[in-house]
Amino acid sequence: MVDRQLIVIRVNKSNKTTLPNSAGADRCSSDHRRPLFENPRSPYSNNSDKSEELLEDDGGDHEINNEQVFGLETASLFGIEGDDDMENDSELVLDIETDDHENDSEQILEFENNDLDDKDQMLEFGSKGHDSTTIQLLEIETNNQEKHNLPPVVGMEFDSYEDAYKFYNLYAIAVGFAIRVKSSWTKRNSKEKRGAVLCCNCEGFKTLKEASSRRKETRTGCLAMIRLKLTDSNRWRVDEVKLDHNHSFDPERAQTAKSHKKTESRLKRKSETNADVEVRTIKLYRTPVVDNVYYGSSSERDLDNDLAKNKRLNLNKEDVQVINNYFCRAQLISPNFFYIMDFTDDGFVRNVFWIDSRARASYGHFGDVVALDTTCVKNGYKVPLVVFVGVNHHGQTISLGYGLVADESQETYNWLLRAWLTCMAGRPPQTLITDQCTALQSVISEIFPRAHHRFCLPLVIESIFQNSGILDSEVFRTVFNNVIYETIKVDEFELAWDEMIQRFEIRDNDYLHRLYEDRERWVPVYLKDTFFAGMFSFQPDESMVPFFHGYVHQQTSLKEFFEMHDLVFQNKIQKEAFDDIESKESNPKPRTMCTFESQLSKLYTKEIFSLFQYEVEMMSHCFHISQTNTTGSIVTYTISEQETKGNIIRSLEVMYDKIGTEVRCICSCYNFRGYLCRHALCVLNHNGIDEIPSQYILSRWRKDFKRMYVPDLGSNNVDVTNPVQRFEHLHKRALQVVEEGMTSLEHYTVAWQAFKESLNKVRLVADKNVE
Repeated sequence: MVDRQLIVIRVNKSNKTTLPNSAGADRCSSDHRRPLFENPRSPYSNNSDKSEELLEDDGGDHEINNEQVFGLETASLFGIEGDDDMENDSELVLDIETDDHENDSEQILEFENNDLDDKDQMLEFGSKGHDSTTIQLLEIETNNQEKHNLPPVVGMEFDSYEDAYKFYNLYAIAVGFAIRVKSSWTKRNSKEKRGAVLCCNCEGFKTLKEASSRRKETRTGCLAMIRLKLTDSNRWRVDEVKLDHNHSFDPERAQTAKSHKKTESRLKRKSETNADVEVRTIKLYRTPVVDNVYYGSSSERDLDNDLAKNKRLNLNKEDVQVINNYFCRAQLISPNFFYIMDFTDDGFVRNVFWIDSRARASYGHFGDVVALDTTCVKNGYKVPLVVFVGVNHHGQTISLGYGLVADESQETYNWLLRAWLTCMAGRPPQTLITDQCTALQSVISEIFPRAHHRFCLPLVIESIFQNSGILDSEVFRTVFNNVIYETIKVDEFELAWDEMIQRFEIRDNDYLHRLYEDRERWVPVYLKDTFFAGMFSFQPDESMVPFFHGYVHQQTSLKEFFEMHDLVFQNKIQKEAFDDIESKESNPKPRTMCTFESQLSKLYTKEIFSLFQYEVEMMSHCFHISQTNTTGSIVTYTISEQETKGNIIRSLEVMYDKIGTEVRCICSCYNFRGYLCRHALCVLNHNGIDEIPSQYILSRWRKDFKRMYVPDLGSNNVDVTNPVQRFEHLHKRALQVVEEGMTSLEHYTVAWQAFKESLNKVRLVADKNVE
């Protein structure tokens, strides 16, 4: 008897789009610049070098432009080959990306499994659109045969190229078309395959010579395809998908295609050599995890039950209904709302992720720096909440996604971060800030290999006083703060740290030693090349304020949380709208005669300008600017500054490039806060520069920058003969009008009148066609 598992998956099947990249221009790219400090001298003598592999792309016998092949930076491609062969069968890992908007369908996958208990397993994820919902019944049978017609989506990952090829081929068999390898490319001077494009065999058109032959014309210029890329983790990822065909399907003819015949012969050979029933599972953002060994339980069954409970959310029937009600309501009012649930093998909810349409659009403007707020999980709240947090143009925290997690394991965070990244069109943040969780470090290094992973400094400081075993004395606090916050060069920090651990005899403190080994992730002197956008100001006695501070406490129930969730969300939207109006109408009173102040008073939002205005005022505390070194067009200056507390005088180095009008201060205020410091302003003024160079005026702080919290429109290249693309394009354009129209009564009146006029014009065209 064969048991059946039922998996319900709700997916958004619209074509791939990409989020706007306006924020990318604001990102600080100072990593390439020459550092102002040397390598550290460690009292523990444990330093390591890091290197980054540079991938080279190749090409071949098809004309392929740069954008066509994963956006590779070179158009010279070598080694393209057609490869219709596949060999190994491995476990299929399904990474789902739901793009923004329309066709919302619900799919039911049912597959046979001889090994699992007779229980229904439900996986559900969705993104609600405005169009109608369809239901499809799909069945995967694994008793010596396979059926598969789940459509490919961007973000899917496979263990091998053969698995990816087989997946797309099985999908093609079910739909009724054949595939071929349009192109593939290898690494330069190597036979290792790095990427490939699999397309419908109706792609392109015959040449004049081929067209004159007696063979029936089968090519129609079909654009259906998938693009595969080998990732740094040695997995094959789907980077682009086009599902629409411009021809009718012919299942009988497709079955005789070369690619399908090869698949059938391999399946036949495999069934002859393997008498066991193959059980194939479909996983959502799951990676194999080594089982842990536990001791102390008197019963293996009790131990398994205990472990299973720890691997799932602690929910009762009321909680499940609360989550379901909230998601259903959110889908009705938000056209781009997305959620996904992760279930255990026995059908219990393990993890949940959701994100609203505004957050997905906000990421396009403020996705350069993201913090992961795990306060509720770390402190054992009843609501195990994780919040993805960003900062907007007023310096206010905004949500970029939510999660409910069962634990803090690598497996859980791997699922959560991959789900979040998929919603963000696969574009990682420049900087990701978390606590010191070891599991997060491992997962982030794999999923975001090029992002700057940094620890939240206030959380690190708090943990030191709580866990280091050191008496919370004022003397130690004062010394420690001076070491962390007052040192401006690496060698100064290393010397001060060494003196501190000797003075307080804490060299053998394991906790401090571990943190010291990770000092490049949290000590300010090591973070000067990391852009933080003012997420943390790196000041003493600063504490991290949780996103739901004042609303969620230790005993807050899930029902209470979702009841106040929308209230907090609406309050933040109203606050941002109010500050937008106030910034546009405000005319800040100048406090100095400096032209920098008058320049940015017209550009920055009120809150950010007030922070910058303080730097302009503090220029009066800087004196004795002296030139200390000149290398070509780059001049190094030393500025003396009198601090506001006492009569302490300190000297700071500022580098200035006369050709590029670039300035960089050793205090790194620009990277930490997103605007120039008083020391850099003094050097610009010293060189006769009257206005701040445009590269230092970030659009993320501007009050005149138009921010649309609607899905990205992407390309205007619409196939007008395709009704699906016509609907998608019109729907997105209409959302723009809706977003603009809701801002005020005047905007609403104009938008409504435009809608009525447009509808009347469209109906007139329809009436003419009837006549």
